[in-house]
Amino acid sequence: MATTVATPVAPTEHDPDRCGSEEESRGAEAAEESSPQQVGPAAAGSHSRLSKLPLARIKALMKTDPDVSLASQESVFIIAKATELFVEMIAKDALVYAQQGKRKTLQRKDLDNAIEAIDEFAFLEGTLD
Repeated sequence: MATTVATPVAPTEHDPDRCGSEEESRGAEAAEESSPQQVGPAAAGSHSRLSKLPLARIKALMKTDPDVSLASQESVFIIAKATELFVEMIAKDALVYAQQGKRKTLQRKDLDNAIEAIDEFAFLEGTLD
């Protein structure tokens, strides 16, 4: 005869560091999988919401270059995003000089000082003259 031994199973205690049960986390993962992120042409329409600059204007500027005949939406978006990041970076660096002068408004001299002081902006020297 086979004897069965019953081992008591301790009830699981609620762990305050744990956010939810495994079923809840599985449900959240399933919800994420059920709403796939857009990829490809469908996602291209969402680029305009992600950019602070007018994409049509950037595309027109890109096409003024004789070497550029066609510009995809993705390339226009990348140029727009890079421009935003560049303007943000130079503005933050110029703000340091404005704050040193106890001002909140950026002036041309702040941009000139940032361009002269930071090597990354060396290619801009003389462009504001």
